[in-house]
Amino acid sequence: MAKLYFYYSAMNAGKTTTLLQSAYNYHERGMRTLLLTPQLDTRAGEGVVASRIGLRANARRFTREDDLLAIAREDIARRDKLDCVLVDEAQFLSKAQVWQLTDVVDVLGIPVLAYGLRSDFRGELFEGSQYLLAWADNLIEIKTICHTGRKATMVVRVDEHGRAVTDGPQVEIGGNDRYVSVSRAEFKKIMSGEGRVELQQTVLPLDLPGES
Repeated sequence: MAKLYFYYSAMNAGKTTTLLQSAYNYHERGMRTLLLTPQLDTRAGEGVVASRIGLRANARRFTREDDLLAIAREDIARRDKLDCVLVDEAQFLSKAQVWQLTDVVDVLGIPVLAYGLRSDFRGELFEGSQYLLAWADNLIEIKTICHTGRKATMVVRVDEHGRAVTDGPQVEIGGNDRYVSVSRAEFKKIMSGEGRVELQQTVLPLDLPGES
């Protein structure tokens, strides 16, 4: 039976790596996938899903106005049977789009694997994550570690000096030079101005099979 899965974590936990591995596993078995990525995320190029460890694949871009159920139906009409839909940066989904993903599962019978952050740099839920947490059949946490050695569950947005940025829009695309995953205790400390974090370098990606 098809299900909607939400894989969530803080930054740098390997969400995209896990997504690409899942897609590869389907391809290895002769099954077809549809990779979806938000149009606003162009860090690795337009329509590219890339992980920190060097894996990448092409994907279908979408905006918040797009109907994801319609996109899945269009893909099936154009390319035949679809075995799985995978969504990168799923925190950027709208409420309506999360509902559309439930229809991909319930109406089309296709499993959906969505990967994203749970909360933003202020510790508040993203819209997409909020409704995935509410409506997904399975919730899976992908764990990562804070520089203190504790489990990282929060994300801080930092300036060029590693100091916390406490104001600004919820969505501001960036990587290791802008966001750092920390424990809740460290989040409180950094957000209060008591400390700063060391910035990390970005890894250049390599190619893997993906959508065309």
